[in-house]
Amino acid sequence: MMTRTVDATQELAAFLRARRERLDPHDFDLPSRQQARRTPGLRREEVAELAGVSIDYIVRLEQGRGLRPSANVVEALARALRLAPDERAYLFNLAQQRPRNADKPATTAAPPLARLVTDLSPLPAMLMNHRYDILAWNGEMARLLLDFDTLPPSQRNAMWLCLMHPEIREFYVDRERVVREGIAHLRAAWAAHPEDRALRDLIAEFTARDEDFARWWAERDIKVNGRGRKVLRHPEAGVIAVHFEVLMPLQDPDQRLVIYRAADEESRSAWDRLCAR
Repeated sequence: MMTRTVDATQELAAFLRARRERLDPHDFDLPSRQQARRTPGLRREEVAELAGVSIDYIVRLEQGRGLRPSANVVEALARALRLAPDERAYLFNLAQQRPRNADKPATTAAPPLARLVTDLSPLPAMLMNHRYDILAWNGEMARLLLDFDTLPPSQRNAMWLCLMHPEIREFYVDRERVVREGIAHLRAAWAAHPEDRALRDLIAEFTARDEDFARWWAERDIKVNGRGRKVLRHPEAGVIAVHFEVLMPLQDPDQRLVIYRAADEESRSAWDRLCAR
């Protein structure tokens, strides 16, 4: 019979035992022991050795005796038990700890997502990572915003363009709101990826070069916008209002798929005229 709530301590104990018992000792470079194995998987002392903790600590964890392992210990256990990414996240949740970002931030588009960006035509679409680096885009997005191919990779960043590019700086009708929302997202990303040096360098550059960014960054607003509305001042098509949607793929959670749609009939007509050219 299923319980109504999760007892995290007991589930942590059961999960550690189950994952230890499913491991094949032959897959590990462990000292050989003469005595026969009476249970499947690794012994507790072997897990303790691999994780760099005491045997007693493993025993108490597996007996559900109220321990709350630190993030470093959880990470060591995840490595010792060779947990898959989803299992690792589950272990961190049970231990009520926050995992460090083990993988390097994406700097290239995952191929299936790059194909999806192309397949979304005629809707303008692009793929970004958490620091707003633009990793992939379709022709419609380039036509609406900017030909990203003409930019060096270091400038293919949505916030950099909004702050530094002479054309894009004047592109948004409500520029202050757009920049403030971008800053609120970057601050959340900065806290979630404390080891991302490239993100820290970007924020330092923006703070040094743009007084508005420095002032608004200091206000410490936090907001992650998954959808919204922007009004664009296109040099050829005139004013175009768009609704945007931001989707995060489960397999590539560091990448964000951004899709634009015309927000009203006037904007749809302006977009059609632009595409017809």
